[in-house]
Amino acid sequence: MKIIRRISIQLAATLMLVILLCVVVFHLLVIVGAIPYSIVWGGRLESASQMYLFETVSITINLTVIAIVGMKVGYLKAFIPERAIIVLLWVLTILFALNTLGNIFSKTTLETFLFTPLTFISSVLCYRLAIER
Repeated sequence: MKIIRRISIQLAATLMLVILLCVVVFHLLVIVGAIPYSIVWGGRLESASQMYLFETVSITINLTVIAIVGMKVGYLKAFIPERAIIVLLWVLTILFALNTLGNIFSKTTLETFLFTPLTFISSVLCYRLAIER
């Protein structure tokens, strides 16, 4: 775990924000049809209406995580207590780790080979942010 502490808090936040912004753009491209929805959500979406719902939820969650990271490092004024931010970062660490496992077993190669490393890195970065006092 010492190696993770070598990642500066600013670097962890910046990388996390870049990843999240790229993911938001990716999901927007799915919504507008530039990327087929058959390759997201493990290849399990069955209709366009289902895709719109899942993609909207995903974008909302990613924007929320951007806000949490921004508050942690002071890019945004915190509107929730620091303790809550830390708890949320721990929850995100666990969720990204579980999502990594889900991506490993995805039906689509894009999720397996692109998003597995991204969710793993996101888990490590959230962990780094969570342990910073």
